[in-house]
Parts: sequence; C-alpha cells; structure tokens
Amino acid sequence: MNRLTNTIRPYAWGSTTAIPELLGTPPTGEPQAELWMGAHPGAPSRIDRGQGPIPLDTVIDADPTAELGEATVKRFGPHLPFLFKVLAAGAPLSLQVHPDLDQAAAGYADEEARGIPLDAPNRNYKDANHKPEMIVALSPFVGLCGFRRPTEAADLIDALGIPTLAPYVDILRAHPEDRALREVLAAVLGAEPDAMAETVRAATEAAARLAATPGTPHATAYAAYASAAQSFPGDRGIIAAMLLNHVLLQPGEALYLGAGVPHAYLSGLGVEIMANSDNVLRCGLTPKHIDVPELLRIVRFEAGDPGVLRPEAAPDGEELYPAPIDEFRLSRHLLAPGADPRTLPSGTPQILLCTSGEVRLRTLDGPELEPDTTSSPSAPAGTLTLVQGESAYVPAGERIELTGQGTLFRATVTA
Repeated sequence: MNRLTNTIRPYAWGSTTAIPELLGTPPTGEPQAELWMGAHPGAPSRIDRGQGPIPLDTVIDADPTAELGEATVKRFGPHLPFLFKVLAAGAPLSLQVHPDLDQAAAGYADEEARGIPLDAPNRNYKDANHKPEMIVALSPFVGLCGFRRPTEAADLIDALGIPTLAPYVDILRAHPEDRALREVLAAVLGAEPDAMAETVRAATEAAARLAATPGTPHATAYAAYASAAQSFPGDRGIIAAMLLNHVLLQPGEALYLGAGVPHAYLSGLGVEIMANSDNVLRCGLTPKHIDVPELLRIVRFEAGDPGVLRPEAAPDGEELYPAPIDEFRLSRHLLAPGADPRTLPSGTPQILLCTSGEVRLRTLDGPELEPDTTSSPSAPAGTLTLVQGESAYVPAGERIELTGQGTLFRATVTA
C-alpha cells in the first residue's frame, strides 16, 4: 500500500474553503473544486516506492496484473476502471447528462471519423466509455437529479406567474410523461436566446419572492433556482432545472447517476466515484457548448423519485452504497476506538480515503513494506496511518487490516 499525493482541480465553481478545511491546509483564496484520487491521465495521483514520486498510471502501466489483479485486467483492461474524488461545489456545476456504453462508443467513433479534435469546444465524446457516477454527501449537499413528474413541474412553474412560461405548463399537463418532458426541454433549449434570458430573469425574481414567502410549496427549490441564477443570470438552464427533482442530501446519504439521467450539483462537499470517462453532454448552467440534438437523443425522459441512497450495513461492519455497476464499488467504515480490527479483502485494486479521525492500515500479506514515517517516525513496517483528508492506494495482492477511530471510504471494483 502507498500513501497518495493528489491533485486539486481549481474549476471556477469550486468552494474556496471546503477542501482546505478537509485537508487542514490554509485556503488560497482561489476555488478548489475537486481532489482527484486515481490514475486518470488528466491528473494522476502519485506514489513513492523508494525511487521518488511516480504517477499512479505509470506504475499500473508497468505491471497491470500485479497492480490491478488478473480478474480486473481481464474484465476492464489494463487501467484502473474508476476515478475517486472529493468534490466541493461553491457554485452550481453545469446541468448535464452522460451516455451509456454503446452511445459513448458510437459517439466517440463518429467524432474521430469526422476529425473533430479532442480539445475542440464542440466535441461531445472524449473517450469511448460510459460515465455512471455516485456522490456521497460529507456535508449538507444540494443537487438536482432526474425529472419531476410533469404535473408537479407544471404546478411549480405555473406558480411563478410568468406568461411566457404558460405554453410549457400546458404541455406538461396535457401530454404523456415522456413526450411532455421532451417537448418542454427541447423548447427551452431551442428558444431565442434574448427572449429566453428575459423570461429567466423574470422567473428567478419570482422564485426569490416565493422562496421568501412563508408556507410556499417548493420554497427550498425556488431558493436554489434563485441562487443558481446569481452565477448564471439569464441562463436557459434555470428553466430546465425546474423540470428536475431538487434534492438535499444529509451527510452519509448518496445519489447514483446512471446513463441518460439529467443532473447537477449545486452546493456542498462530497466524495464522488465514477467510471473513468470524461463524456459529458450539457443542458445549461454553463457557457460551454450545448449540442441540443445529441442531448435530446441521450436523455432518458423518465420521471420519478431521485432515489436517495443510504448505506447498507454488513456483518463485518462495512457499509455498502449499492450501485448497478461493476467498474466501481463504494463503501464506508465507521471505526470506533477499542473495536476489533476489520480486514479488507484482497484481489482488487483499492483507494482508501479518511474523511474524519485517524485510521491505521496494516498489511497482512503482500510485499514487505518500508516503515511509514510520514505520520510517525517510529511506525512499524507494513503500516500506514491516514488522518482526515489523506488517502492510500492498495494493489490487488494485499489484504489490509483497519483499526483506529474515524471514517474511511473504500473505493474498488465489484469482485
């Protein structure tokens, strides 16, 4: 096992304080949006096995079977199939959707054949992989996930009292669910920009008034739309967002975002895991390219409950966040002082993240390790202590024993 040195991505929507508070470092005054843990070539973590820091993707490329395990390489190829993150939203992320595996492969092949550069602003598919993802809240976390029932969306929009939104309300109330959602989203994204900007401004002013009115249904959702409009004034994504479920996660709760599900994160700190892909089609809350025809082809126009997840406890103390995906498996260990040690199985690659307290890792088998002197000069060989914000990489051949007092998230693949 090896301690990870990770990269912080300074996207504009990032919080200036949340990740520094987790890591115990002073804020820089600049946004710190995501802490990446993994082997994504865009910002791989680094490990030191005695020859100085080496990018994790380079280590894995040198011997994929030893690092990932034979079964993982056979199923997913010679690369770590997931990317693990800490995400800190100080402003809304773009309203977005991800393709399924077949759509991603076809879209990537098509854009490659047409010669669209990977860094072109109108490029939709950066790779041939899908991007299912899961977010687990570390603080109260606000997001949008999946479509509301059309009649509920109609009531919410109608209450704003904006005449130019009345045709959308009529469609939502008159047509079958999938047709109604498709027609309204297409109309919003295809509307004349200046006229839509005026409608959005009037709608967000009305939303702010309703949010401040005692007893208003959907008051917290109206407040979220009004807040998002401060970052994206006049953006048509504000109206598109009103079609989606507004979700407030409490710490420990999670959302799973499958292919075709429109979503956006608005504020809060969480841990996120996803398949190793950059494929995003945007719907709004962004100055970036929006490919409306391709978006409408990818979105699943299905309304329903957003499906807030809570961890499922196992007899060994592990708490699993269930997801219908093999590329990643996310679980949590809440460790109490004096409790029996817990053993993590070997056979798959793992990334372990401590989000509170102090957790001690001990290798039960695998290669003999040098003492970890980062946290303690007298640490015995084969041990590693993680404090809040620190993480470690465990190759497939090692079983790890956990002790201490704190919270540890475990990211791996489904065995």
